[in-house]
Amino acid sequence: MKRILISFAIAAVLLAGQASRAQMQTEITLIAPGGARAPLDKLIPAFEKKTGYKVKATFGSGLGTKKQVMQGEAFDVPVVQPPLAEVVASGNVVPASETPLATVAVGVAVRKGAAKPDISTPEAVKKMLLAAKSITYPDAAGGAAAGVSFNETLKKMGLAEQLQPKIKVAQGGAGAMGMVAKGEVEIGLTFVSEMRDDGIDVVGPLPRAISTPTGLVGYVSSHAKDPAAAKALLEFLSSPEAAAAYQAEGMQPGR
Repeated sequence: MKRILISFAIAAVLLAGQASRAQMQTEITLIAPGGARAPLDKLIPAFEKKTGYKVKATFGSGLGTKKQVMQGEAFDVPVVQPPLAEVVASGNVVPASETPLATVAVGVAVRKGAAKPDISTPEAVKKMLLAAKSITYPDAAGGAAAGVSFNETLKKMGLAEQLQPKIKVAQGGAGAMGMVAKGEVEIGLTFVSEMRDDGIDVVGPLPRAISTPTGLVGYVSSHAKDPAAAKALLEFLSSPEAAAAYQAEGMQPGR
């Protein structure tokens, strides 16, 4: 009887080892917009340590990422921004796996040490923009979701044409913040999660009345090599541990 129990114990250890090795051999590919990079850079190592899976992440512009997913490029876990109907209609994601991760607002930044403008109301934001000598934000034409969002804000406020002479579009959120840090522009805007340059001071997010936060939604790809592994990553990215990481980057967890 003792020998049988020992044999069972050895078998259990071997099976556990095989399962662990199988996880280590599974690489989960993820694609997400640049606005999600800051929290995901922290969460992915924690997920890998917890599960033994490996994650290969690719980051791009909001519209560019969505286009890659809709074209059927092979990513196990795509994270995209609304609207979502066209993504689901492409057949490249599992609709039932839709998982809201967080929302992120467009915010305002100034050069470190500069006076922070009042952005507490739409009227205050309008006054700031009209008074600014120069403004930068990510290039919407290049697919930057923050740029698309801020263009909509300018249209709502009736300032799109009036401000054109003082606008200098940037290559991504990091590019916009770099221009502010160097003193090349006075006011910079991008997703608050992209405001990571040491040479800037974050003023805060734009009022919701003129700027709706952008959602980040994850799916299991219909082409996932290991759907169970992809699901495990999504569950982790929507967990309480993940919520803390989003909040630390100025984002709101969930829908």
